[in-house]
Amino acid sequence: MSTAAAVVPTAPAGPAGRPAPAWQPLTALAIGLAGLLVAFAGRYGYHRDELYFLRAGREAAFGYADQPPFTPLLAAAMDAVAPGSLVALRLPSALAAAGVVLLAGLLAREFGGDRSAQLLAAACAAVSSVLLAAAHLLSTTTFDLLFWAVVSWLLVRALRDGGRTWLLVGAVAGAALQNKVQPAFLLAAVVLGLLAVGPRSVFRSPWPWTAGLVAAALWTPNLVWQATHDWPQLQLAGAIAGGSSGTSEPWYLFLPFQLVLVSPLLFPVWMAGWWRLARDPALRTWRCFAVAYVALAVLFLVTGGKPYYLAGVYPLLLAAGADPALRWARRVGTRARRLLVPALATSLAIGAVLMLPVLPARWLPGSPVAAVNYDAGETVGWPRFADAVERAHDRLPEDARAVVLTGNYGEAGAVDRFAPDLGPAYSGHNSYWAWGPPPEDADAAVVVGLPQERLARWFASVQAAGRIDNGLELDNDEQGETVWLATDRRVPWSEIWPELRRLA
Repeated sequence: MSTAAAVVPTAPAGPAGRPAPAWQPLTALAIGLAGLLVAFAGRYGYHRDELYFLRAGREAAFGYADQPPFTPLLAAAMDAVAPGSLVALRLPSALAAAGVVLLAGLLAREFGGDRSAQLLAAACAAVSSVLLAAAHLLSTTTFDLLFWAVVSWLLVRALRDGGRTWLLVGAVAGAALQNKVQPAFLLAAVVLGLLAVGPRSVFRSPWPWTAGLVAAALWTPNLVWQATHDWPQLQLAGAIAGGSSGTSEPWYLFLPFQLVLVSPLLFPVWMAGWWRLARDPALRTWRCFAVAYVALAVLFLVTGGKPYYLAGVYPLLLAAGADPALRWARRVGTRARRLLVPALATSLAIGAVLMLPVLPARWLPGSPVAAVNYDAGETVGWPRFADAVERAHDRLPEDARAVVLTGNYGEAGAVDRFAPDLGPAYSGHNSYWAWGPPPEDADAAVVVGLPQERLARWFASVQAAGRIDNGLELDNDEQGETVWLATDRRVPWSEIWPELRRLA
């Protein structure tokens, strides 16, 4: 990072002025971030989404109710290589984060940034809160950030060079769409930017159109799956817009959140990047990205998208802003230059404490970590959750045919992972609903996450058999829930199951 603070004359932007890539420092920084993430990968425990992915990956399909297949299949593959290893499960995320860091530096080079600008852009990406939070877990967001960075880098090159580079754009975009649908919005926003500010000559070439066909062809299996299952992801998007997700935020916090996705201290860097893309004649070829950022912000704001949906744009904006940030520091003087390293170090320290499992788990209750980082609270207590379900199940007669029924996919995933003898678990939440209903010969159920009065409509007896306690007194989504024993079922599962379906 000290190299990033050094100020040397920068090469002009544009094809003729591209400096050499700073491979060694960029690679060292990327490896350093990956090492940090791996070092903390085994602390706390599985996140609810990871437990869900593990089960979804074993139910291989071209799509799921809430996502395309990339991340679940990757989760299943990593668990097959190293069963039960959190470090192995999260290793791809650490490598993806390293890729984002490297690409931020390479994007700065495309915009004419020298060695120092490349390293500053990469360092800003490495310490960004959203990357630390996403890359600690195996999540669709981690790979979405990587795919956006790759697509952005390829688009920058394609807009400048044209030709077959567009085929790479199409191929990577198609792969990205097998992870999340958000890259489609990036591509649409860039097209809007090209129509608004150019260069419109792009549309006279056959290569971009061919790239679109490549992306569509690669996306087709998931689109067909969605179409044949009544487009559940559209229904899910409506649920998220209504605030059903634990990481949803009120609409009025969408824009303020953009200030903290990287770091409040580094906000001027990416803002300078947006301004440079919008105003610098040397970057006229890529002015469409300035329009695309605004279009995406408006789209996600009005449709109830989560604040981090914009996170994939920031490596590009940081790359564009690194050079003017260093030039500003050079004009202001030594004191300003010395602020860059502390700003990076402070951002890393705060981001690591809040977004990584640095603190002992017992310190989470009452700490700002659980309040700021919702996901931290969702990575503790799952083995104890499964133990409570097992104890409740042990109260049933030995000849009872019982299933485990839960209110959400994290709870079901915990049973499948930590109490496999009781599995498979059943839930009406998202894709778990497609893996039911339970067998009709199961007349009893151990239930968590559903209210007693609802269960009483289907079972003659519903009795409390325990309570969930994560052992930390941490107020997460499961803490304090009642474990119910529901027996003497009087309604067929075929009638119960449609009522349990929930997309959220």
